[in-house]
Amino acid sequence: MTTVELTRFRVRPEQVDALLAARPAMLADFRADRAGFLDADLVRLPDGEWLDVVRWRSAEDFAASRVKGANRPGIAAFFAAIDSVVSAEEGTLAGGDR
Repeated sequence: MTTVELTRFRVRPEQVDALLAARPAMLADFRADRAGFLDADLVRLPDGEWLDVVRWRSAEDFAASRVKGANRPGIAAFFAAIDSVVSAEEGTLAGGDR
């Protein structure tokens, strides 16, 4: 069953361009290096907050990705643009997989 990672974070206004510029390389690094990565959506919220919705083939794939951390340049650049993490949750996609 598809696992969904929900990470809400803050980005300083002066880092928004860096975050958006790093996103394509981060996704490419995930596709190349993270077994079970399916896709991701980045949502801009009010007040400098963002929500990253990442889908994984399984909870095990997500756990293995977390162990790797920012091990590739694109991932590291994206993470570096984040000021602070507000919340991080994991769930299972309900109502059919995408």
